[in-house]
Amino acid sequence: MEVVLLGTGAADGWPNPFCRCDSCGAARRLDVVRGQTSAMVDDDMLIDCGPEAPGAAVRLGRTLASVGHLLITHAHADHLGPQALLYRSWVPEAGELEVLGPADALDVCRPWVGPDVPVRFVPVRAGDRLTVGRYDVRVLPARHRVFRDGDAVLYDLTGPDGVRILWATDTGPWEDDWFAAVRDARYDAVFLEETLGDREELSPAHLGLSRFADMLARLREAGAVVEDTEVVAVHLGHHNPPPDVLAPRLRGLGARAGVDGEVVDLRARS
Repeated sequence: MEVVLLGTGAADGWPNPFCRCDSCGAARRLDVVRGQTSAMVDDDMLIDCGPEAPGAAVRLGRTLASVGHLLITHAHADHLGPQALLYRSWVPEAGELEVLGPADALDVCRPWVGPDVPVRFVPVRAGDRLTVGRYDVRVLPARHRVFRDGDAVLYDLTGPDGVRILWATDTGPWEDDWFAAVRDARYDAVFLEETLGDREELSPAHLGLSRFADMLARLREAGAVVEDTEVVAVHLGHHNPPPDVLAPRLRGLGARAGVDGEVVDLRARS
């Protein structure tokens, strides 16, 4: 499995274009620019597609032409830019597309798809398990919401090569019983949001460094994160310390910050 990180930033990116804080200033000086978090898996699956994702793919020299499956975590605007479905429909040879996500997120998409466009919507909710193309997909809960409880999810994805990843953005701390769903998963990689840095008081529906550390500890206790698991922090925002300060703090937790355009090659682990 190959995971291309099209973006690793929070909704407003990092640096925030309108901000002069020390964290944004340091990111500019270090030329560390993060767009909205999204990923492409093996060229045929996209996880979230905010407004910036298609352009990010093009700037990275990638194409979305082979993507046949789109997994949507929720309907917040940085994770779902439904206008991309219209732009895709302008390509006659684009082929079929399967769009999976919470029902409310799919409702946001429907007005952007014409009646003859080969797009199939598949509503999902936490607890579902589906075969999506070549992938085994388990749908997990998120402590996050757009319109109502349960309208945001996370994804546990196993590829045809047996590589298994957890895509966990956006979410606050999990309920105790949620860890049963990932017990002994032994993920090859975990992509875990770390939005708030040292400002966790701003929202209970995101992780900062303290909650990120707690979440990792619980995942390790459950056997979901093991010694060989690659832990990548994503959905990073400017409430974090400057990038060169954040790096050692994450390293102390057994994690690292993802980088826009990075290719996480997990094929050798299969």
